[in-house]
Amino acid sequence: MFSAWGYFVYRRRWIVLFVSTIFLAGSLAVLAQGARLTPGGPVKASESGRAFTLLQDELPRAGGSSMSLIFQSDTLPATDAKFREALEAAVADLRTDPRVESVRTPYDTTPPVASLISNDGRKAIAIVTTNDDLATAVKYYPSLRAKVAPSTLAVTATGFLAINHDFNEFLEADLRRAERVSLPLALFLLLIVFGTVVAALLPLGVGGFAVIGGLAGMYLLARVVDVSVYAQNIVTLIGLGVAIDYSLFVVMRFREELARFDGRGVPGSGARAEEIALARALSTAGRTITFSGLTVIIGLSGMLFFDGTYLSSMGLSGAIVVGASVLYGLTFLPALLAIIGRRVEWLRIPLGRGPASGPGMWHGLANWVMRRPLLVLVPVLAVILLTASPFLQLRMATSDVTALPKSAESRRGYDSLVGEFPGWDQTRISVVVRTASGDPLVPDRVAGLVELSRRLAALPDVLRVESVVDLDLKLGAAEYQALYASPRKVLPPPVQLALKQSVGKHVVVFAVLTARAASSDEAQAIVRAIRTLPRPTDAVEVMVTGQTAFDIDVVAFIVERSKPAILWIMFATYVVLFLLLGSVILPLKAVIMNLLSIATSFGALIWIFQQGHLSEILNFSAAPIDPTLPVMMFCIIFGLSMDYEVLLLSRMQEEYVRTRDNRRAVAEGLERSGRLITGAAAIMAGVFLAFALADVVLIKAIGLGMAIAVIIDATLVRALVVPATMRLLGDLNWWAPAPLARLYERLGLGDVGVVRRDAAAEGT
Repeated sequence: MFSAWGYFVYRRRWIVLFVSTIFLAGSLAVLAQGARLTPGGPVKASESGRAFTLLQDELPRAGGSSMSLIFQSDTLPATDAKFREALEAAVADLRTDPRVESVRTPYDTTPPVASLISNDGRKAIAIVTTNDDLATAVKYYPSLRAKVAPSTLAVTATGFLAINHDFNEFLEADLRRAERVSLPLALFLLLIVFGTVVAALLPLGVGGFAVIGGLAGMYLLARVVDVSVYAQNIVTLIGLGVAIDYSLFVVMRFREELARFDGRGVPGSGARAEEIALARALSTAGRTITFSGLTVIIGLSGMLFFDGTYLSSMGLSGAIVVGASVLYGLTFLPALLAIIGRRVEWLRIPLGRGPASGPGMWHGLANWVMRRPLLVLVPVLAVILLTASPFLQLRMATSDVTALPKSAESRRGYDSLVGEFPGWDQTRISVVVRTASGDPLVPDRVAGLVELSRRLAALPDVLRVESVVDLDLKLGAAEYQALYASPRKVLPPPVQLALKQSVGKHVVVFAVLTARAASSDEAQAIVRAIRTLPRPTDAVEVMVTGQTAFDIDVVAFIVERSKPAILWIMFATYVVLFLLLGSVILPLKAVIMNLLSIATSFGALIWIFQQGHLSEILNFSAAPIDPTLPVMMFCIIFGLSMDYEVLLLSRMQEEYVRTRDNRRAVAEGLERSGRLITGAAAIMAGVFLAFALADVVLIKAIGLGMAIAVIIDATLVRALVVPATMRLLGDLNWWAPAPLARLYERLGLGDVGVVRRDAAAEGT
């Protein structure tokens, strides 16, 4: 099948090239239109997610679309009249801006609001709330921020608006930096692998085209579903690594096959050498990248099990760019090779060398390992398990502003808030009381709300409860009932403010404050305790949301969905590998090899990012691992690590079909693919390490974790573990029950036979 496609592409090369170019032009047109990407959020179906959505609907500006401006003077105290005048002048334009609902300063009351003045008295906060929701307000945040430029005070912006804006800015900067680093590095490594400029430029160009196609697909996807702001970085990361590797496989095999001929074609075939070489390249390397792409897509499809989070959009976006990589690798690239032909060897440089031939280092290494398989296998497995062991200490919590570098303005402002202002270091847990219908503050409901407030305040580690029924008015339940029975317009100012901030058409919000960190066991215990409290009345529903509740719910959601996702990935990968290899043993071994690479990378992530080793060198703050990170890492790495396993086993299968000698097949397969896999792994690891330079911790962790997995897979696993296990299993590697063997033959996916017949025809 793949051989026939190679002949077709060669004979219709200009048509195939034209169609590919049309696809590229369409992708560029979609990119030009842009897309609306969204920040991550809670699990929509969870209690915290439903409560969060309810608050967005009924209280859309309850803190989510606000920013905190921290003003500072080195000479004036915040209570000084000149400081106050400078602050008020700085926010004057904001007060009249139609996009701003309110500006709250310490000077709105007498005496000034204590929580808005720093402990040393040198800083003051102005809280700016917009009229729009967060997604809308983020778009015009820069223009609002630009209006605040006091001449005598320094100002730092933080809060939800500033933090989300900075995440977007740093993600875009990370992407640009990664592209600037990875593309020249990939070109340099390709020059080393190929030794010619023309051959090196082909994979780089295909990689760029594949990323464009993947991003265009992601933009189209964003029109129908929410797509995470992280998706653009992930698509580029996966697309560059996969597309360059796949193109490398095809170009290298084309050159290898072309080197067999003297330019006069195959005697008696009537075909040119370039035509035969392209057909063979696609029947082997083309077949390999197709099945490898399927395994990567299968891995990414595991994220679809986490519907309701941004993981599903990440999985779909990643699958699109992998599909584009395979598509260009089977159409655009072979069409170019058909046109270029032997000119692929032009502009030779002394950095690399041509296709390998004869026994070499990898052949010798394979034979050395196979002479002592257990002596090699046992210590290598021990090292892998030891490096994976830190994963047993995993702690998870959703990412917050600490995922930004300390140099980010919103991060500096946040650190100032929690470190220098009274009460801002406290964790806020939101308790949402929802009524099915009617005013939530009708007199017969107030008594139950007052009692709920008392129960919340009595929980361990709770400092206080802030709500419309807990305003230090020193009233009993009956007095509260009488108060809220009066017209709203004549209520005391504190009550009116609390109503505006925490009461919607069907909801009342209680803020439970604790000195415990949001990710701490104590804060999580408070959330769980709140969820066990009895409801004020049967007519209301009580839900808990906020950072701590998000952590509990997302971890529970991911743990629940992980088992079916992992089982699906492993089963589907096994089936695809059987269709590639016709063996029931090798797919199982390949899955186990992947798990070893993943385990090592997971252990490294915990050691580095949770425990804080290398934090100064890599410029990040140690913190619990984001719950989505292990999911993304498993789904991405499982497929990507299979690239080299598929390539290696495919070459071994070719030799085994040719010789029926397992030991020779292992040695020859490793020799034939060793240099190629080393070069491909170096390129992919280089691309991933370029993303490890990111400032946003999640992207940094993904880039570094994937680079570690690729390096481990291409060295310890591929060079040592695979030959050792192949030697121990012997001919059993290639076994399949007779019915499955016949099915494999009937499906006709084993194009290795085509190469075997061609080789026999030319006497090689």
